[in-house]
Amino acid sequence: MKELERLVRDTQASGRIPAVQAALVRAHRPAWEFSVGSSGTGRPLGPGSLFRIGSVTKTFTAVLVLQARDAGLLDLDDPVGKHLDVPSHGEHSFRRLLSHTAGLQREPYGDVWDTLQPPGTAELLAQLDLAEQVLPSARQFHYSNLGFALAGLAVAKLRGGTWAEILHDLVLAPLGLESVTVSPGEDAVIGYQVDAYSDYARPEPPVDMAAVAPAAQLWGTATDLARWAAFLADPAGIDPDGAVLKPSTLDEACWPVTTVDDAAWAAGFGLGVILLPQGDRIVHVGHDGAMPGFLAGVFGRRGPGTPRGMGAAAFGSAGNGDPVVDLPNKLLAASVAADPADVTPWVPGEEVPAEFRSVLGRWWGEGFEHVFRWEKGALVARPAGAPANKPPSVFAVESADVLRTVSGREAGEQLRLTRDASGTVVRMHWATYRFTRDQQAFDGHSFR
Repeated sequence: MKELERLVRDTQASGRIPAVQAALVRAHRPAWEFSVGSSGTGRPLGPGSLFRIGSVTKTFTAVLVLQARDAGLLDLDDPVGKHLDVPSHGEHSFRRLLSHTAGLQREPYGDVWDTLQPPGTAELLAQLDLAEQVLPSARQFHYSNLGFALAGLAVAKLRGGTWAEILHDLVLAPLGLESVTVSPGEDAVIGYQVDAYSDYARPEPPVDMAAVAPAAQLWGTATDLARWAAFLADPAGIDPDGAVLKPSTLDEACWPVTTVDDAAWAAGFGLGVILLPQGDRIVHVGHDGAMPGFLAGVFGRRGPGTPRGMGAAAFGSAGNGDPVVDLPNKLLAASVAADPADVTPWVPGEEVPAEFRSVLGRWWGEGFEHVFRWEKGALVARPAGAPANKPPSVFAVESADVLRTVSGREAGEQLRLTRDASGTVVRMHWATYRFTRDQQAFDGHSFR
């Protein structure tokens, strides 16, 4: 772990950050944690020191909304005004609010970053008609703390408690994230703004986000937030019983809704999570955060060859200490390079059901060759020559002659089988396209 420690030390020194705390977790292993610098309080800086995580809070609010959807309390395409009494902007769906595609202005009405006094719930709602619709809904990505505040207030009302109460009961307690809190005590470090032209660090004032808490209120330790990042990326590795959220729901949250830049597709946004492609089908999932005196980065790793339940978090006590935000991505990459995932041994599988034996092998469709196999109890298909790490299309059986694509290419579409008199499959239709054993043009001409 010396290399990881050096990355943290370099970030603290190059970023001129009074305190940096970082952690990395992998399922079924002790967490790694390292801190460097001073808390500013006279108390030692260590694994229990609390840092403000800013907009990483949004990932928690998104999970609360997705929990409510799974519980049947709302639909992601419901307008928020269906569940929260608002004088304006009630037409925006939860899906648009969570993906920052509603087009709402960034902050609540007023100069909240001058006054450092965000509105309370009654004031935020009363002034909502003064907030601007700065872009058409669904036009493009536009970050909005106001939008997340509305989503958090709505789900709290549906659950019959405050946002902080339901967050504790439905997420923090079940996952054992004991350090994560809306109001830190004596373990909180001091946040600073560091002078660009000297080594002076000026303490920043604390800010209570009030009604905007669902967007940016939380504090926590890097160890707990690294565990949270691992949960976002690989919930089955951290919460195997699905007590907080089904893995399929987090898969849904991690599907890109929009890119944050139409020219450089370096980052996307799902439902409450930032998506950072790392190449070779690897994606880092999580969020960064900024508050006066603090910056944070919290990301988990998804993709082939990734160890189970892997996440990293890094916090800095300087609002202009930019290098800390990318530190989790560096820690994840360095850890995998030095200590890759264990190689899973191959084991023999079950016998292929007789009715699907004649489906296996090579088929042609749309002029391209595909290979159908039976793997882990299901029929799967890949383009011939596809990279080994490209996930296949996976089919679920609906009847002897009809299957449904449940993941991969053509997800949701039918695969229909046509058999000859002996029961052998001689033709298939996948998403209505004809598949045959030999290459054929669309008019049925065979090249054999």
